[in-house]
Amino acid sequence: MRDEQDPTGDDQMTYDDSVPFDEEPAHEPGRRRGAKRRSLPGCIAVLVALAIIAGGFYFVVTWGMGVLKDQFDSADDYSGPGHGKVSFEVHEGDTIAQMGRNLKSDGVVASVQAFTDAAAANADSTKIQVGFYPLKKEMAADDVVEILVDPDNQVKDTVTIPEGLRAVDTIAILAKKTKFSEEDFQKVIDKPDALGLPDYASGNVEGYLFPATYDFGPTATPTTMLKAMVDRWRQAADDADLESAAADLGYTPGELMTVASLVQAEGRGDAMPKIARVIYNRLENPDNGITNGLLQIDATVNYALDRSLIAVPTEEDTKVDSPYNTYANTGLPPGPIEAPGDDAIEAAAHPAEGDWLFYVTVNLATAETKFTASYDEFLQFKQELRDYCATKSDRC
Repeated sequence: MRDEQDPTGDDQMTYDDSVPFDEEPAHEPGRRRGAKRRSLPGCIAVLVALAIIAGGFYFVVTWGMGVLKDQFDSADDYSGPGHGKVSFEVHEGDTIAQMGRNLKSDGVVASVQAFTDAAAANADSTKIQVGFYPLKKEMAADDVVEILVDPDNQVKDTVTIPEGLRAVDTIAILAKKTKFSEEDFQKVIDKPDALGLPDYASGNVEGYLFPATYDFGPTATPTTMLKAMVDRWRQAADDADLESAAADLGYTPGELMTVASLVQAEGRGDAMPKIARVIYNRLENPDNGITNGLLQIDATVNYALDRSLIAVPTEEDTKVDSPYNTYANTGLPPGPIEAPGDDAIEAAAHPAEGDWLFYVTVNLATAETKFTASYDEFLQFKQELRDYCATKSDRC
């Protein structure tokens, strides 16, 4: 070794010129060993972590841009009039923005913004109804809104089921008004588990296919149609508080539905609650010495004979051997004989107060009905009906 003195006069700097400058001196005892270099696998781990973070950041940014795109999409619009066919459904609870997203997804409009702008410019857009609408691919947004705001443009089968029909009559109307056959509906009726019938219906749809006007969309099936009718019955039953009313009156809900079907067959309007009371009076006072527990309702005889419920039975008809024949059997028939509407269910659940045992509709045109607890007065009412039929009506 040699010593060299700094010409500036500072402290001396010593080095060993026998060791290359870029090599590490051999380890000497007592001297601290230098830190080792970081291994290659550790560097890779850092790079992988950075890649994951970068990928996650890219995903979040891309997803966020997609969300913002729906909200701030440029108002690109097609010139129309469009092509092809699209059956577009407006769902319950859809907002204008949701409709716009669905329309864009279906290829109907060019952008969500174009549709929302068109809807904002049309005051009727707040009245768009749930349902299916006939649209096309690549339509002008204004044209789409014009179609959606008009309920007459809905694609649907409108079917009206009147009160007082048997199940067989109801499915005949459904088959006539839709693309399905009576056999298609009968298959569902034969296996009614999917219809939501109450337990007390015992799997029988008679009386539970509620009479109303229904709009069935293009995706409707016999099962969904019949279920819609049972659901509508449930609404009427809840409105009348049917099950609680049955308990208060001392009957089962199924028996109350049978009474409601008899009321529907026998009366109209204000007469219904009184007819319900006559039925209950006869059921609850079988030893009155006049009716002897027999309801003697013509419609039950017609039901037993599998014919129109408004026919006038003959004396021979009243002898038909059937549990539905209330001229031959005391008490209620086994179940409903037809579908009662709101008024009949309400009347059965909340009958009028009175001691009547008889009623006669003396005018078929006005449905005027007279009530009495006297058998002699009842006979007078019957004669009044005969006179009416002989002179004023050919409906008898």
